[in-house]
Amino acid sequence: MLRDRDLAASALALLKRPAAPVLDLVYRVYERELDRAIRNGPIPKHVGVILDGNRRFAKKAGLAVVTDGHRRGADKVEELVGWCDDLEIPAVTLWALSTDNFKRGPDELKAIFSLIEEKVAAFSDDESGTPRRRRVRMVGRRELLPQSTQDAIARAEEATANDGPYELLVAVGYGGREEITDAVRRMLADRIRNGDSLEGIASGIEPDEISRYLYAPDIPDPDLIIRTSGELRLSGFLLWQSAYSEYYFCDVFWPEFRRIDFLRAVRSYADRERRRGR
Repeated sequence: MLRDRDLAASALALLKRPAAPVLDLVYRVYERELDRAIRNGPIPKHVGVILDGNRRFAKKAGLAVVTDGHRRGADKVEELVGWCDDLEIPAVTLWALSTDNFKRGPDELKAIFSLIEEKVAAFSDDESGTPRRRRVRMVGRRELLPQSTQDAIARAEEATANDGPYELLVAVGYGGREEITDAVRRMLADRIRNGDSLEGIASGIEPDEISRYLYAPDIPDPDLIIRTSGELRLSGFLLWQSAYSEYYFCDVFWPEFRRIDFLRAVRSYADRERRRGR
């Protein structure tokens, strides 16, 4: 066991080091303690992440074009999925592109679609470097995407169709209001095909029935939703499914998101009492 003078000597030695190495050491120790504490508590089964702040990161970092920020953000995805693998979190949903994002310029959208194609291919071809192989699925309005992006996603879904139970859902061309609208449309179409009257449909609609028509009805609702970049809103992400989710808002831009930030989010989830209206 170290004596007081030994501890003092160690502390003095640390203080004499350059500031950056000392800070790195402090972060490593803190991260290790966070990891240990988290594994002793409840861990979410489904984590949703709003990948926000790529463009602002590019501006802050002085990158030549905003698409360089999207590239950094896309590379961060593999790290995040690896962190979820390490904690054995079965389902991960990543919001890569909203329906509102289609208002952006054609060059930026082209770069985003290219990155999506690249990353879903990496996960389906086992080239992402993550420990676990996950079933890849898209949620969103597929018809809004370029054909090349639709084809890349379809190939990834087919290649990983028999993988599981770990899931990676990629929300592309996604909006929460659009998902609910599409669910109600599909439900009404099915009921009408079955010969139900509009009056009968209206009187018998229940939340559970609508849930069965969402984009991924077999996936449990998210326990934890994380948003980066300091924005304090969901912007419609998993609008129906997030009724009882815990939210965690992080100030850092998505490309700067670290494992320590992720562990803080999971710890925040573990520290909360989830009563679900009780």
